[in-house]
Amino acid sequence: MIKDIKYIHEPDDLQCGQAVLAMITGVPVERVAAELDNFRETTLKEMKDYLCSYGFRVSNERIQAESREELPELCFLSLETPRCWHWSLYCNGTFYDPEHGVMDDFPEANRKYYWEIKR
Repeated sequence: MIKDIKYIHEPDDLQCGQAVLAMITGVPVERVAAELDNFRETTLKEMKDYLCSYGFRVSNERIQAESREELPELCFLSLETPRCWHWSLYCNGTFYDPEHGVMDDFPEANRKYYWEIKR
């Protein structure tokens, strides 16, 4: 399990996925974007494939969550925020949101989904 997450703010409004992947893997966000050959929005397939290439296992099931108590120890989140769909990260009781910072609860979102990550 990941013990220490180093928070990374998204380099721009379109790279929340790359920032989440960088926080999980410890790879610099610029390198994540280059390895994905994507400097814009990431897809679920890109998120899962990238993590698998670094030895992580990602659940196949998308699960809706209403509260933080429902979340596993480590997962990435897809959130329908007031502005757009957005990737975020949850690890051991803390939210690491590439746009909003380190938080104790979900950023504002109408719908919240997660995929569990294991090492």
